[in-house]
Amino acid sequence: MTDREFWSTTLTRIAQPVLEAAATGTLAARLPNETLPGHPSPEDRRRYNGLEAVGRTLAGLAPWLETGEAPMLTALAQRALVQAPATLNFTSGGQPLVDAAFLAQALLRAPRQLWKPLDAGAQGRLIESFQATRRIRPAPNNWLLFAALIEAFLYRVTGACDEMRIDYAVRQHEHWYKGDGAYGDGAEFHWDYYNSFVIQPMLLDVLDTAPLFDAQWRDRVLRRAQRYAMVLERLISPTGTFPPLGRSLAYRTGAFQLLAQLALQNRLPAELAAGQVRAALTAVIRACFSPAATFDAAGWLRIGLAGHQPHLAEVYISTGSLYLCTTGFLPLGLPATHEFWTATAEPLTSQQVWGGADVPVDHALKT
Repeated sequence: MTDREFWSTTLTRIAQPVLEAAATGTLAARLPNETLPGHPSPEDRRRYNGLEAVGRTLAGLAPWLETGEAPMLTALAQRALVQAPATLNFTSGGQPLVDAAFLAQALLRAPRQLWKPLDAGAQGRLIESFQATRRIRPAPNNWLLFAALIEAFLYRVTGACDEMRIDYAVRQHEHWYKGDGAYGDGAEFHWDYYNSFVIQPMLLDVLDTAPLFDAQWRDRVLRRAQRYAMVLERLISPTGTFPPLGRSLAYRTGAFQLLAQLALQNRLPAELAAGQVRAALTAVIRACFSPAATFDAAGWLRIGLAGHQPHLAEVYISTGSLYLCTTGFLPLGLPATHEFWTATAEPLTSQQVWGGADVPVDHALKT
């Protein structure tokens, strides 16, 4: 089995239960609601579970669907989108702002397969659902980017948006930049993977979609993203494991969304070869999805990083949350003939260094 076949097989296994249930309007009944053991109000998470599962699944799956290579999943996704305004929660509580943003990100990543095939009525109902999230006030941290991403999507499809929600989010993150490619999650720096789960991928997508900032600003953000991608690759061990730092580890391969996104967009830093990044991400996918008990008997993901580890959950995590893992598979949006898939696999930086190779020293980004 080639790396690409392994990726596509694994992603199909992850996504298919979500999309089959969402397409038939049975997601609420079928999606498990696993939460942190001893959670004070597990039923409260259930109202968010569906939009989490659909938005996050499609956020990572979308580039592959855009290639036209997965027609069965594409058809299910289109039916799920038609159902979404009536069956998913876009307004109750604060969490829908988060997962509406992931859904909007999916639509930006696959406009030909996920947005344009919908009729005007379905598009209109989705636009109204996204606009309804404006009632939710984002927290002063990475949540600002969820509001901004939704507005960027609305700008793309309607030509109008709340520019202030974009401008404020981008400028605040400029204030929160800590140096060497990393942003704070709010005013403080956290040792976790939120620069890759949310912050840098959404900053790039917002700036690429809504023309409110000049090329110099966009280039600066990209340079930081490339530096952070180099850090991410160096965190991957020769066996595909990575440091279990910080919260939301149950998002598994979502920790490498930024590295995957830059590969998809042909924006990898010059220091990282395509075959090296493919080898690194393939190793991570194997480490995260090979352990026993990763999936339940019906094929749904279970909480954990390496198998079933329910105490790795947070109070804001339920089964639907786990599907952010799909964002580690973004390079499936590249054709099979692309260098990412055809280049010879190269050793990871960790393999080179610990194998005794004389590699160039690592340097910080100064701007």
